Order: sequence, then structure tokens, then C-alpha cells
Amino acid sequence: MLDIQKIRSAFPILSQKVNGKPLVYFDNGATSQKPQVVIDAIAQYYQEINANIHRGVHTLSQLATDAYEISRGKVQNHINAKYPHEVLFTSGTTFGINLVANGFTSILKPGDEVLVSSLEHHSNIVPWQMLCEKTGATLKVIPMNEKGELIMEEYDRLLSPKTKIVAVNHISNALGTINPIKYMIDEAHKVGAAILIDGAQAVPHLKPDVQALDCDFYVFSGHKMCGPTGTGVLYGKEAWLNKFPPYQGGGEMIKEVTFEKTTYADLPHKFEAGTPNIAGGIVLGTAIDYMNEIGFENIQKQELELLDYATKRLLEIDGLKIFGTSEAKTSVISFNIEGIHPYDIGTIIDKLGIAVRTGHHCAQPIMNFFGIPGTIRASFSFYNTKEEIDLMVDAVKKAQMMLT
Repeated sequence: MLDIQKIRSAFPILSQKVNGKPLVYFDNGATSQKPQVVIDAIAQYYQEINANIHRGVHTLSQLATDAYEISRGKVQNHINAKYPHEVLFTSGTTFGINLVANGFTSILKPGDEVLVSSLEHHSNIVPWQMLCEKTGATLKVIPMNEKGELIMEEYDRLLSPKTKIVAVNHISNALGTINPIKYMIDEAHKVGAAILIDGAQAVPHLKPDVQALDCDFYVFSGHKMCGPTGTGVLYGKEAWLNKFPPYQGGGEMIKEVTFEKTTYADLPHKFEAGTPNIAGGIVLGTAIDYMNEIGFENIQKQELELLDYATKRLLEIDGLKIFGTSEAKTSVISFNIEGIHPYDIGTIIDKLGIAVRTGHHCAQPIMNFFGIPGTIRASFSFYNTKEEIDLMVDAVKKAQMMLT
């Protein structure tokens, strides 16, 4: 069992007040809070080893380089990548998806097909639309049902030898649905398609094993798993990354430059042009260490208890409807109250110290499917408590009384 109060004491922001009320932070799907060990590690980097990496023979540069590459190794071990050079540091999930989409620009041709799902964040829709516009390929969409689940029969029907890349999230940011990605990966490979998994919402809750999954690409952000903003990872199989041209040109990603010809560096440096977010990359490793110390089995148990409890408590409210009722689900609840705009609820409960997300959550196709402008989304982390859920439920009831 987790000592929740001890864990909460490691997160300085959780002890503050908002609008004179204790902060109840239920916007973890947007970004997680940071433990003191992560905050301290950022300061320590700038205080003790701040220097550019891979380029200097002086001591600080070597220390920074070593720390950066040690962090890459931590990511490799965490996701079970075969090689460290299959781990690319990025600014976040969006960057990673765009890098892969750019890599397919020279691969796709008119008549080829790209599959995305109805459950995607805009970051896993728009880059593929742009790719199809450039190449003449066709974008196809895997439909969903009323429970917020992808319809696997339709996925099977859409797959064909024309399918070149499938892009699907591991977990829906708007509904919390956990997709059957192992099945989807295996079926995509049967028709010769590559598959990218958007793991932005998965990595705070579980440890992906990219070799066991056999995915071609897996992308995620550091800031959703207690790490710094502006950090992320693109895992790509070595064979695929070697096929792609560089995404950006500049320093670090070159082997030799003349005005006549440039040759590119080997993986992973071919895709890491310029001075990176060095502190962020190093401290992402610190965040991974912290979460592994807590233990992902413990995290899952705590968060599922919160999900079950919050679901029961919220359904006590007359007129409240939950969107996304898949049995395979993580600790996210999207809901509305009949006759009240979600923004109005969110605004009122903020005055009571409750931080939730309102709107379409960068997933407008989901909202269009349900015929709603948006939802109130409460997303829980392992440092949240049932007492905080009670405070949210009371606040929602108060907002409902004020608005009806």
C-alpha cells in the first residue's frame, strides 16, 4: 500500500491554496505535478554541470554529456528498447509524431492509405492529414462506439495492402479508454503496415514494453509522468529510423559538412539537431527513477481505486452523464450535467479550489460523435485521494444548484 500522505508531501504545489481553498488538482491528463526530487534535479544541473553536450573536451561538457546519455539509457531500460540509439529525445509527443509523419513523406504515394482512429488527440490527426495532402495518400478513420471503444471489426475491414502506417493512441486523453494495441499492432503487421502508438496518456499509468508490443514507433511526453515540460521520447525501430531522412538540419546531426555535400550522423544524433533541452533530458531520467520507485503496480492500484470511487460518487448527481464507459479504462472521467455548459461548471468549481479540464480536450471528433461541445474532465494521479474526490463532488453539486 502506498503512503499517500508521504507521497503528497513530496509535491510542493499540492500544499498550496487556490482562491483560499486547498488545491484539488484533477488535471493530470494535461500535465502532472512535479516531486521535489525533480525540481531539485533541474536546479542541480544548472548549478553544477551546465554545459553543452557531445561537443566539448572540457570537464563540464563531459559531465553533461554523460548525464544526458545515462538518461537515454534509463528510458531505454524503462520501455525495453533493444538499443539506446532507438530512443530519440524530443520536445514532446507532438514533435515525435510529426517527425515520423515527415519520414513517410518520401515513402507514401497516391493510392496509399493512412489509418487513424476516432479517439485521437489532434496531434495524432493533423500531422497525418498534412502528410496525405503532400503525398496524395488517403486518410481512413477507425470508428468508435457509444462506450468510447474502437470497433475492431471495422479496423480489420479497413486494413489492406494499401495501408502503410497506422497511428493510434494507447489511451484516450478525452475518455480514458485503453485501446487493444497489441492486437492492432499484430494485425497491422499482417498487411505490411507500420504502426505508431501515441503513449502520452499511457506512460503516467503503466510501463510500455516496446519489444513485447512489437510496435514500430512509440511516442510520449515527459511532463505527464512527473518530468519537466518540453521533454519527450520517440522510440523507433532501428530499421525504420535508418530509412528516414533527417527531420531538421543543423549542428549535432551531421558527420561532415562541405558546401558541396553534407553527410549525416548516425542514430540517434541524426534526429537531434541543435542544442537540446539538456536539463530536461537529464531530469526526465530522474522522473522515471522516481515513478519506478513508487512502482507502476502500486500506481495502477491506487488510480483504479480512485476511478471506481469517483465514478460511483459522480453518478449520485442527478442529470450527470459520463462519456467513455469502456471496461478497459484508466483514471479519467469525462462528464456533463444535463442543461449546463461544461465551462460554467469548471469556472465555478475553480473558485472552490478544484482544478479540472473543460472543453474538447483537443479531441473535437470525439465531441462531434457524442454531439456535445465538450466535457468536464477529471483525471487522477497516484497522489490524489478519495477525500479530494469528495470535495470535487460537493463542488459540482454546488455549481449545479447555482446554475439551475
